[in-house]
Amino acid sequence: MTASAMPSSRRDLASRSYRDVLAASTARTLARRRVVNHTMIGLTYVAALVATLPLILILWHLLEQGATSVNWDFFTKIPKPAGDVGGGMANGIVGTGMLVLIASLVGLPVGVGAGLYLAEQRGGKLAMVVRFLSDVLNGLPSIVLGIFAWQMLVRPFKHFSALSGGLALAAMMIPLVTRATEEMIRLVPVSMREAALALGYTKWRTSLGVVLRTALPGIVTGALVAVARIAGETAPLIFTAFGNQFWSVSPFQPIAALPMQIYLYAISPYDDWHRQAWAGALVLLALVLIISLAARFATRSRFGLGGD
Repeated sequence: MTASAMPSSRRDLASRSYRDVLAASTARTLARRRVVNHTMIGLTYVAALVATLPLILILWHLLEQGATSVNWDFFTKIPKPAGDVGGGMANGIVGTGMLVLIASLVGLPVGVGAGLYLAEQRGGKLAMVVRFLSDVLNGLPSIVLGIFAWQMLVRPFKHFSALSGGLALAAMMIPLVTRATEEMIRLVPVSMREAALALGYTKWRTSLGVVLRTALPGIVTGALVAVARIAGETAPLIFTAFGNQFWSVSPFQPIAALPMQIYLYAISPYDDWHRQAWAGALVLLALVLIISLAARFATRSRFGLGGD
């Protein structure tokens, strides 16, 4: 019997049964998709929490151990002799700022220039070699770089100095800035280069005045991230800057640095130095957080990113 020959009541019943089965199947599929969707979203929340949990725990522990030791003397006085109570890390804070300044003056121009070259000459053999070596340097342990800096910058002159420490930190900064600059410049649309060249700009002027300027927000972010990393390095400074318990701002003399003083105080047998080591670690973390916030402010406010 054909479908047209069926009684209308039986056709209606079959049609309703088919719709019911289809609706039930669709409902089950939607429910399953909803469960999978909520599960995956929940897993992403858990992953985000796990990723931020170490930082939260470290910050909480540092606040608990070192917040009570952060006072005016900590920022204005130099360390007391071993065994004496009191003093501060003013010379270490100033020394860290000086080392970062030397490293930035050397590392940022070289890193930005190298990154611009890699982005503009990405297919060249020299560019491939420089890119590979930059990646190798990014993964090089800092203590190895410190030993190399001691061999090249300290041993020939038989003298530790802030300048050698700053150059060692600059060597760590250069590959970071280079790769960040290259990736940011690659995001600049090719049409901007073509438009500048069509208007009569030379290639070097296009690279510096158009491409580099367009990628500047991302380059600033990469540079600040590199600064935040080298600000907390200890191993290269042990072999180069060496440390100093007194005031010193000469680039040709050993200089104190906050990470080195934290390390020295942490391994000492004195309880007061342990207390100040926790305070120094808290201040160092705060400096890194401030630099990170400055990176976001520079990219969002100064260059108008993240707006309408």
